[in-house]
Amino acid sequence: MTSLSDAVAEHVHAGDALHLVVGHTRWSAAAREVVRQWWGKDPGFTLVMLSLSSLGALFFRGGLVEKVITGYSGDTFPNFTPNPWFQRGYRSGEVDVEHWSFLAFSQRLEAAAKGLPAVVTRSIAGSSMEANDGFARVDTPFGELGLLSPLVPDVAILHAPVADHHGNVAVASPLLEGVCGALAARRGAIVTVERVVDDLTGVADCVRIPAHRVLAVCEAPMGAHPGGCFARGLPVEGYGEDYEFWVDARTATRGDGYDEWIRHWVLEPETQDEYLARLGADRVADLREKARPESAARDAAAHPPDLDAPVNAWETAAVLGARHLADRVGALGADAVLAGAGVANLAAWLGVRLARDRGCTVELTAEIGLWGYEPALGDPLVLNHRNFPSATMLGDAAMVLGTLVGGPGTTTVGCLGGAQVDRFGNVNSTEIPGGPFLVGSGGANDVASVAAENVVVATLTPPRTPPDCGYVTSPGRAVRALVTDRGLLEKPDAAGELTLTAVPEGPGPLAERVGAARAACGWDLQVASEVRELPAPTPEEIAALRSWDPQGWFLRS
Repeated sequence: MTSLSDAVAEHVHAGDALHLVVGHTRWSAAAREVVRQWWGKDPGFTLVMLSLSSLGALFFRGGLVEKVITGYSGDTFPNFTPNPWFQRGYRSGEVDVEHWSFLAFSQRLEAAAKGLPAVVTRSIAGSSMEANDGFARVDTPFGELGLLSPLVPDVAILHAPVADHHGNVAVASPLLEGVCGALAARRGAIVTVERVVDDLTGVADCVRIPAHRVLAVCEAPMGAHPGGCFARGLPVEGYGEDYEFWVDARTATRGDGYDEWIRHWVLEPETQDEYLARLGADRVADLREKARPESAARDAAAHPPDLDAPVNAWETAAVLGARHLADRVGALGADAVLAGAGVANLAAWLGVRLARDRGCTVELTAEIGLWGYEPALGDPLVLNHRNFPSATMLGDAAMVLGTLVGGPGTTTVGCLGGAQVDRFGNVNSTEIPGGPFLVGSGGANDVASVAAENVVVATLTPPRTPPDCGYVTSPGRAVRALVTDRGLLEKPDAAGELTLTAVPEGPGPLAERVGAARAACGWDLQVASEVRELPAPTPEEIAALRSWDPQGWFLRS
């Protein structure tokens, strides 16, 4: 046990590959301390971080990072958007980057933790990420396999609810990429915790990191802030995510006051106590209150949806996507729907509700490690901590993406979004060649690679629908439909092209609405011999969407 300052000073060295564990906490006081101690010193770190989010930009602004290995480089709150610091760093070449899917990232850490020379994956193949040095297709006596090389960080950094005095660490699911990075790290892990306790035997099922793999344990209450800490079953009090802080961090990266924001929140506070003093006792109390189950209903009541506002294009796309999803769940007898990010997860939530109304037995699942959860009102984020208590199972990405979504005996339909979708259903959410960087794969490549079928939900515009994606994040072989505000595009088979099969009903003649859909598509969209008309969204469907996203974070006009 040591102070946070001493732990980082002793165990983090220039040139290190630092694995910042994301899990459900997203951030840690130790990550902030690394930035504080190494600010402007050009340590040449390799940042191994599944999802950078807005605070990852600190490593770019401070000149701390030489290379990034990641699955997502973008903002998360209030919605999923590119971040200018990541865009500039990658485009200029100042920061080298390896893009991976969430599952492939975690599988590489798992291979390292187990001392394996490689691990088999069903992800990556058919995407532009095949060019990564850490992936290979290999002919074997068992057929062609996709192999991933191990990913070995020097030091892992994470926040956990509790540890004991020996250094054994207990963590709470859902775990996203898990703790294999801590087990794989050459030197070990620096762990911040809410509290050090005398005995963990009563919660031994939550102990995931044994003491001999831990370099230092530092007590840091609220050490996941602005992330949250879900600690059900463990002898500490949890807290919710500080959305307002995340939004402020995102805003700061886009303004002239970024350095002042960094000075105030990162460089000046030398201890966790000083940092918490700047947050203030009232804010800390509110975040702890946010972790209580009854708080969701209170917050939803404080932000009632506007049910009188006109239906916009994103809402139309979400409703039509939900209906199509419900149709496919019924046709396939699907066991689960994996909800992607943004409007896609709202469409998935509504689609599962519609399917259940028709008598289907189907569960919602999410890449962070949720199976069988119910979405909380008032919050459109699929990774919202208030969704955790309702889950049937809490696990990690390996369980959801690596086993259930594509495993034998489970039929899953994926509901995905994407910045671009081409005529073959290939999805790009990573970069426009010669243009801007977007955000990366997240778990989309993993779902697109193995789900029984995938539905993409988006608005229909020419920039969103190039004839061919210049970068393929997710291969389109299992993408069988693109559902938009202007119509339904379907593929007859895995290799076929998306074809217009339905358009929303009136106003105007059917031919005009077909023409409007073709004009909004970036390729020469073919039209089915018979085009169906789709009924307009009902007030009940719109009310359901807006009850989840009353502030319009995703359902923007």
